[in-house]
Amino acid sequence: MTIFHLSTECYPVAKVGGLADVVGALPKYQNKIKDINAKVVMPWYNKHFVYDYDFEVVFDGFIHQGSNMLQVQVLKETTDVLGFELFMVKIPGLLDRENPYGYQDESFQFLAFQHGVLHWLSAMKIRPDVLHCHDYHTGLVPFMVENCYEFEFLKGVKTIGTIHNGEYQGMMSWDMVSYMPAFDHYKWGLLDWNGLINPLACMIKCADAFTTVSEGYLEELFVSFRGLESLVREEFSKAYGIINGIDTDVWNPQTDPMIDFNFNIKNALKTKKKNKIKLCKEYGLNPELPLFAFIGRFATEKGADLLPDLIWRSIKQSFGGLNIIVLGSGNAYIEQQLKEMDSVYSNFATDIGYKEHLSHKIYASADFLLMPSRVEPCGLNQMYAMRYGTVPIVSYTGGLRDTVKDITTGGSGLNFTYPGVDDIIHAISRGLNVYKDKAKMDELVLSNMKFDFAWEKSAEKYIALYNQ
Repeated sequence: MTIFHLSTECYPVAKVGGLADVVGALPKYQNKIKDINAKVVMPWYNKHFVYDYDFEVVFDGFIHQGSNMLQVQVLKETTDVLGFELFMVKIPGLLDRENPYGYQDESFQFLAFQHGVLHWLSAMKIRPDVLHCHDYHTGLVPFMVENCYEFEFLKGVKTIGTIHNGEYQGMMSWDMVSYMPAFDHYKWGLLDWNGLINPLACMIKCADAFTTVSEGYLEELFVSFRGLESLVREEFSKAYGIINGIDTDVWNPQTDPMIDFNFNIKNALKTKKKNKIKLCKEYGLNPELPLFAFIGRFATEKGADLLPDLIWRSIKQSFGGLNIIVLGSGNAYIEQQLKEMDSVYSNFATDIGYKEHLSHKIYASADFLLMPSRVEPCGLNQMYAMRYGTVPIVSYTGGLRDTVKDITTGGSGLNFTYPGVDDIIHAISRGLNVYKDKAKMDELVLSNMKFDFAWEKSAEKYIALYNQ
C-alpha cells in the first residue's frame, strides 16, 4: 500500500507546531509495517534542511492558476534520511519562502501547492492508494481528485483528511474559485460553507474518511467547531479519533543529544536534578525550588494570555516558593509583558522564540509542565514531559483529558477544569504539595517515564482505517 502524506509542515524540515511532529513521525512508523510505503509531500522552504541534504529534481512542469502560468518543480531528498521518501514542491514566488505561514497571499500559496501536487502525480502517472491530507492547507485535494477534469487519472484514489486544529479553516472568498482547476460549477456546494470557500469543510464533505488527533477532540467538535458543528454531525459516520504518538527516537532522554545529561529510568532522579541545576544556573533561578515550565505558542487557545497574571500571582501566593520558566513566541503584547516581568521577578525567566534544543532541555529539567489550553486537539507537550519525567498540569480538554489523568485517580498529572488563573493557581498549589512529598514526587517521575506514547499503535490504527 502506498500512502502520500500531504502537509505544509514536517519535522525537522519546517516546524511551527505539532503538525510538523506528526508528519515527521507517522510515515516513518508506518513504513515499519509490512507492505506499507508512506511518503511525504510538502512545499519547498529556504530552511537549513534543504541545504544540508541533497535533492534531485524528479518533475518539472507548469500549471495555470487563473491567468498565471506557474512553474512547478518537485524535488526528492535522495537518501531518505527521515525514514521515508520526502518530496518538496517548489513554485517560484509562492513555494520557495522562508516560513510556512504569515504571508498575505496564503490562499494562493496553498492552492498552488495542492494543484501542483496533483498535477505532478497525474502527469507522471503516479497513482497512490491513499492521499492523506493534513489540515485545511490540503483540504481541497479530496474535492479536486474527484471533480477537476485535469485529474481524471487520480479519480477514485482514496482520501483521508486529518484535522490537527479545527480553529483554522482557511476560509476564502469566492473570487478564488477562478484560480482552481476547472470543474463542473454545479458542484460548488461541496466547497461552500456560509457563503465562503471553506477548505476544512470541503475536506470533511469530500474525503472518504476524516480523523481528529484524539478521541476527546472529536467529541468536542460536535458541540464546538467554529461553525462546523452541524457538518461534523452530518458526516459522523466517517469520523474517527486517533490519538497522536511521539517519535521515541527523537524524544528519548537516554540518547537525546540536545540535553546536557542523558538519563533513563534507573538514574532519572539524580540526573534530572543535574539538568535542572545547569538550566537554573543559566537563567539565574534557584535549583532548590520546584521548577514550573510553559513551552508553546503565545496564543489564546494555548492560554498564553493568562501567563502574566498567573506568574506574578503564583510567585506572590507561594511567597517566592517556586520558579517559572517560559519558552515561546507569538503574540507581541504577551512577549513584551513577559520580558518586562523577567527583569522584575528573580523567580521567573523567559526565552522568546522557537528553540527546539531549549525545549528539550526544559523537559529534561522541569518538575512540572503547565498547559492551560482552552483548545488542545491532542497536545504533544504533555507526552514529551512525561517521557522526560516531568509532571503535566493540564486543563481538562481535548487530547489532554485522553492522555493525562489526575493523580487522585491514580493518574500521571494534575487536572483543572476551567482554564482560568484561579483554577490554574489551585493546581499549582497542589503541585507544590506533591513536590514537598519527596516519595510521591519521585514515584510520579518514574511512573510517568514508563508511559508508552510511541507511534506504533496509532500507526496501526491509521493503516486499519486505510484498509477499511
